[in-house]
Amino acid sequence: MTNHYFFCGIGGSGMLPLAAILRARGMRVSGSDRSLDAGRTAPKFDYLRSLGIELFPQDGSGVREGMTMVASAAVEDSVPDMVAAREHELPRMTRPDLLAELLNGADRSIAVGGTSGKSTVTGMIAWMLVAAGRQPTVMNGAVMKNFASPSAPFASALAGDPELFVSEVDESDGSIAYYRPTIALVNNISLDHKSMEELRSLFGGFLDAAKKGVVNLDDEESAALAEGRDNLVTFGFDAEDADLKGEDLNLGDMGTNFIVSVDGERIAVALPMRGRHNASNALAALAAVHALGVPLAPAAASLARFAGLKRRLELIGESGGVQVYDDFGHNPDKVAATLETMKDHRLRIMFQPHGYGPLRQMGEELARVFARHLKDGDCLYLSDPVYQGGTVDRSRGSGWLADAIRQAGGDATHIADRDVIAARMVREAEPGDVLMVMGARDDSLIAYAQGLVAELEARG
Repeated sequence: MTNHYFFCGIGGSGMLPLAAILRARGMRVSGSDRSLDAGRTAPKFDYLRSLGIELFPQDGSGVREGMTMVASAAVEDSVPDMVAAREHELPRMTRPDLLAELLNGADRSIAVGGTSGKSTVTGMIAWMLVAAGRQPTVMNGAVMKNFASPSAPFASALAGDPELFVSEVDESDGSIAYYRPTIALVNNISLDHKSMEELRSLFGGFLDAAKKGVVNLDDEESAALAEGRDNLVTFGFDAEDADLKGEDLNLGDMGTNFIVSVDGERIAVALPMRGRHNASNALAALAAVHALGVPLAPAAASLARFAGLKRRLELIGESGGVQVYDDFGHNPDKVAATLETMKDHRLRIMFQPHGYGPLRQMGEELARVFARHLKDGDCLYLSDPVYQGGTVDRSRGSGWLADAIRQAGGDATHIADRDVIAARMVREAEPGDVLMVMGARDDSLIAYAQGLVAELEARG
């Protein structure tokens, strides 16, 4: 491992925490980001500078001999930083390469996999370990509110014991195959970026590479992978033969309560988060720490103080009886979970697809989910998808998705400019409504949701 890393795309949700971890370990870290050059999300970059990380324009000026280049998948080879790295013949790593080096080098590690819920489960595991007196190193793709503070507002990483490493791991780019964890957690498997055949192979290999697997028996695809495999810890609410059995589930407006039954012991869990999916996430996290040997009763008790993650069904504000939520929901499973949790409210939703490629892969299923879960009175507005440049096929966009939702029996309106959507949502909002911002891969959605609150307040 060299001692000076340059992160091209350092502001990315998977890049920032890795940069912070390396810096905390005494490495020199520099970086660039196109959002920095465009003047977007300044607080994030101020935070990186506060860690002692030097930032440069993405024009090649920060790239020097002796560095290792860490490049985000979104960065094209034509970017000047990448050109300079080739000219200097720098060794190059992808984000997953670096993460795998850190995780696989730890004595004990938990790798959290699954199509949905990875960041939340990772945050829960981190919180329970800290509550148990451990000092894990944690790599998360979202800000963990329990660890955020004025001096660390972007707490998506914890830099603790390098021999106890917890991280979410991604299947969308196939990099889940790189990891050799002590404990591999498979929470759920559903269509997102890859075909189901590819996903089954990737997650099966992920379990085989670990010393111990933790598997959700309530999820059909995950349960199928458990068949014939040894050294597993299983969990579920519906599966009678699960090692950790969730019982007496009570879904409330302010949170969730249930009992986890394991080895003849019954432990109460009070979670200040809404929705069955979050109860399942908590059960997954409990199974993972149980597999690591952490006592379950105090771990479960600590979940009562779990504050959640940024952009995971996060209440941003309220004015005039109208609430504004910001949510990371972007694939069919996540969207379905959010809409099911909020089904008792009239919803006005701004949904921004997280790319043209994902719409080609999962657009039909996403359309069916919206059509199935939207109620009479709900309104769905689709802005244009996230587009970071490049040569991606843009023939299937939000206009196509709106048509597909209507064909599936639902209703949606495509309005390319999301500022126009914001004005319309605020104008139409009535007391009791929930305004929902949904999407991924775009940090500006947080500010967009905050802007809705400001507009509602200005409306009086």
